Amino acid sequence: MPDFTAAATQRARVRVPLRFQDGYRVDAELVTFHGLTDGLEHVAVVLGDPAPGATPLVRLHSECLTGDVFGSARCDCGPQLREAVERIAERGGVLLYLRQEGRGIGLYNKLDAYALQDQGLDTYAANAALGLPEDARDYTAAAQMLAALGIGELDLLSNNPDKADQLRALGIQVQDRVPTGVFATPDNVRYLRAKVLQTQHTLPLGELAGLNVG
Repeated sequence: MPDFTAAATQRARVRVPLRFQDGYRVDAELVTFHGLTDGLEHVAVVLGDPAPGATPLVRLHSECLTGDVFGSARCDCGPQLREAVERIAERGGVLLYLRQEGRGIGLYNKLDAYALQDQGLDTYAANAALGLPEDARDYTAAAQMLAALGIGELDLLSNNPDKADQLRALGIQVQDRVPTGVFATPDNVRYLRAKVLQTQHTLPLGELAGLNVG
């Protein structure tokens, strides 16, 4: 298990029935925590029951108000969240819902970056033009949450190699990185291409090449 200077502890566990617009339903336990290093109100969504001896499936999902709540087509966050809940529930594991809007820069800055993207910059260049990092996310709190849940070994549901690298550096054993689906549309294809080219996300560029930018 990871060795943190100040370990996090579970604060409360609450059963919540989850209901999605497409009719998918599943029961989950939402877990809150004391002592997270960044002081933010991250939540663990515990889904299903792993088979005895099986490695749990875990996703680190960064909050996206525009995609998760309003269904924005400028990113793939909403579809990834929906997919992750079902896949984790089927196998057993945890979705960590992390309050890191806009890759950690916040909602207002993310919308400022959108305005620059409308002028032709990609998502990373827009952050840089605002004097912000390409990706400000730190997953120390996520590792604390996993430790508090008793999870030291997992399969990670993600296309982002940085998530796996950070968790491993924090003492979590990432056995396998399982890719998510590809949720490309004409509205988000430039965003997805930038993730592949700039931060080596494991998305098939060939599937994105045929889409015209909206």
